Order: sequence, then structure tokens, then C-alpha cells
Amino acid sequence: MSQKTDFDLQNFLPYLLNQAAEESSLAFQKVYKDRYGMLRTEWRVLFHLGIYGRMSAKEIGQRSKMHKTKISRAVARLEERRFLTRQASEEDRRLEYLQLTQQGQAAYRDLLEVAERYDSQLTAALTPEEVVGLRALLRKLAGMG
Repeated sequence: MSQKTDFDLQNFLPYLLNQAAEESSLAFQKVYKDRYGMLRTEWRVLFHLGIYGRMSAKEIGQRSKMHKTKISRAVARLEERRFLTRQASEEDRRLEYLQLTQQGQAAYRDLLEVAERYDSQLTAALTPEEVVGLRALLRKLAGMG
């Protein structure tokens, strides 16, 4: 038995954000999945290393807000594909630094080009002011701004 409520799911902000995220990421997801067999966490790790260079998994987790077990799995898969290497810290043997290999850098550059074009396509229907405002609001909601 359903209960009548005035709650409008279609205007519930978390629902809208999730719908927008799913819809806006589908075409890009197809590219990194089809070209490289990557999952979302893998391309995110790849991009963090491509943008920031050598990092630890912990640093990636802090920047990306991904759970450490997901990062560990992504790192293992990227290492299997020879997209990254691990190097133990000389000061703290529990700490490993991750770095893209030449193959990983090539995949990153390829996907970066696709991501930049895709971002432009997504924002093409918006005015420049709307794009700036949307990015600022999303960063604020994500706790980044």
C-alpha cells in the first residue's frame, strides 16, 4: 500500500545530481571502457597520475574521495596492464609511490583529448556564464569550493 506524499523525487537534489552524473558520463565511459577496458576508478587513478605526476594511493584517495580498496583494485589492474609502476618509499616501506609508464602516459594523453572534447560538447548548449556558475555550484556541493 503506497502512501501519498508531496515529496517530488524528480526535484530531489541528490536524485537530480545522480541522474545528471550518469547521463553526462555515459559516452565518455564507453570510450575508456572500449579502448582500454577500464572501469571508472581506473580512469580516475590514471588521470590523477597523469595530471599530478607521482603520487601515493593515499594522496589519490584524498584528492578523489575514492575509498582506498577501490583505489587498490584500480592500481592493481593498471599495473597488470603496465600503465603504472609502484616504488616503495625509502623513508617508509609501507608507502608506495605510483607513476605512469610510457604506455600509461599514452593512454592518459589519448583519453585527455577525448575528455576535453567531451566536456566542450556537454557545455555547448550553455552560455559561458552558465558554465562558470554550474562548475562553481558543483564544486561547492562537492566540498571543493
